[in-house]
Formats: sequence, C-alpha cells, structure tokens
Amino acid sequence: QAGRRGQGRALPMNLLLAEQDNAGVRLLTLNRPNKRNALNIALLEALAQDLRRSEQDPTVRCIVIAGDEHAFSAGADIHEMREHGAAVFASQSRDAAWKTIESFCKPLIAAVEGVALGGGNELVLLADIVVAGQSACFGQPETAIGGMPGDGGTQRLIRSVGKGAAMQMILTGKPISAPDAYRLGLVTRLCLPGNAVTEARIIASEIAAAAPLAVRNAKRSLLAAY
Repeated sequence: QAGRRGQGRALPMNLLLAEQDNAGVRLLTLNRPNKRNALNIALLEALAQDLRRSEQDPTVRCIVIAGDEHAFSAGADIHEMREHGAAVFASQSRDAAWKTIESFCKPLIAAVEGVALGGGNELVLLADIVVAGQSACFGQPETAIGGMPGDGGTQRLIRSVGKGAAMQMILTGKPISAPDAYRLGLVTRLCLPGNAVTEARIIASEIAAAAPLAVRNAKRSLLAAY
C-alpha cells in the first residue's frame, strides 16, 4: 500500500503520488508535470489501480485527486495519440481505467489548480465534489483540433452546466474561468489560488468522519437520481 498514514510514495513509474492521513483521506497527485499531467494510458491505469485497492481498504474513506499549481490535467496525451493514432481510444485498458474511476463507490473530490482541459475536465466531471483555485480554468478544446470530447464530456458537461454553456464550451473549444465554472455549477467550492488541495482535504475530512456505509449508499442514491 502506497502512502499509508501520511507517508507519500510514488507508485510505479512515478506517474501517481499517493499519500494517506490518519483520518482516512487519501490524496492522489497526478505526476507528469513536464506533460502538464496529460492522461496517457499508463497514468490512467495507475489511477485506476489505486482506486481499486482503495475501494477494498476500509481505512480509506475519501479520495482527493489533484495535479500541480500549473495543471490539474491538460487532457489526453497528444504524443501518445500521434504515435498510436485512434487505437489509443480503442484500448481496452484505457477504457477499463475510465470505467473504474466512474464506478468508484467512495467519495471522490477533485482539487483543481491551473488547467483542466479535455480529458482533464472529463476527469473533473467524474468527481463528486470539485474544489478550484480562482485562477483555474476548465474546457473541452477538442473541436479546435478536429475532434470532440471522447471520455464522457458530451454527456456529463451538459448535466453540470446546462445545454447552452455546454454547447458553447464544446463547440467553440474555449475554456471558462473557475469563477464562471462556479457560477454554472461545475465547481463546488472556489478558493484562493494554491489552496485547492487544502480546501479539498478539509471537505474530505468531514466526509471521512461520517458513517462510511451511509456515505457510500448516499453517493449511490445521489448518482442514481443524477
């Protein structure tokens, strides 16, 4: 188990850093800073692997996913796409990783600083709660490069921000600011730049202090209604 009891350790290939405190809050940090935390298959698999373990670990009560101060995630790995083409999106392991994140039964909080674009924004959309620094931005820029959101953006964004805002974000490809994302309902809590992880951990600690089975069933019921 990586990062148990506050001892942070890098998972295989150093793509994901994991740290867990005594309250049951587990912080997972995307760790590809030189690629603006682009979501290649290996990073998605590392994230899914940790979530599968955390789902079975009773000491994990809530997960916080973060990037760095410059990027939560800039989206899919363009270099991987150029090297392997459309086969990247047909990868069974990639698809399985996204499904693991989507079906994770414990509370999931995204702590966003910098950019959350493309697949990065689609990862945010899978979070139950989103905390963002005021200088963060969110977007689906795929149409600018001849594509469209491929990891749930066309389905989930419209539920979060409404038809008009989702149409504008996806059809123009232009990002929106964190204050606008907060106003539209994509962001749950807005905070000063650099404070997203701290604020997210406070919320996670409050969740971790509640009855775990009640929290899990409440999340399942809420998602069923959603």
